[in-house]
Amino acid sequence: MLHVCSLSKLPDTVTATGAKTVVTLINAEMDVPTPFGILPERHLFLAFNDIVDPVAGLTPASEQHIEQFLAFIQNWDRQAPLIIHCWAGISRSTAGAYVAACALNPEADERRLADLLRERSPSATPNARIVAMADKKLGREGRMIDAIRSIGRGANAFEGTPFVMPID
Repeated sequence: MLHVCSLSKLPDTVTATGAKTVVTLINAEMDVPTPFGILPERHLFLAFNDIVDPVAGLTPASEQHIEQFLAFIQNWDRQAPLIIHCWAGISRSTAGAYVAACALNPEADERRLADLLRERSPSATPNARIVAMADKKLGREGRMIDAIRSIGRGANAFEGTPFVMPID
């Protein structure tokens, strides 16, 4: 199972789900230690800001970040849950969950997965830069971009509610 949460909900989500793998998508200056019960090699920390276009002094997601993320997801053994989190559980982590669902299900319909994301997380507003770069890497020919655009911006929230993103 793939779980999504904010940084503040990470320890509780690891405990509640029995997760053994974590992906952190957060600003470089944030110190996010590997959660208790997670082996260091099963914690991917990708440091970038939640921006779509470059902004002076901030780090946007890069193609290298997306390649690392996709490789990590493809190597996940699926024996225990995986958690993807960001600061608020609204933008970077929901983009990561959508990208992971697409990567792990290469034949799945992008729109169906985007609709599932919206159903599971009314506040999800996936980072468009992450989605666009993953769309290219996965050879989805713009379908991921269109699908996420079709669900629109999520409901306003300070912090997303933890949720499960179906991957099968």
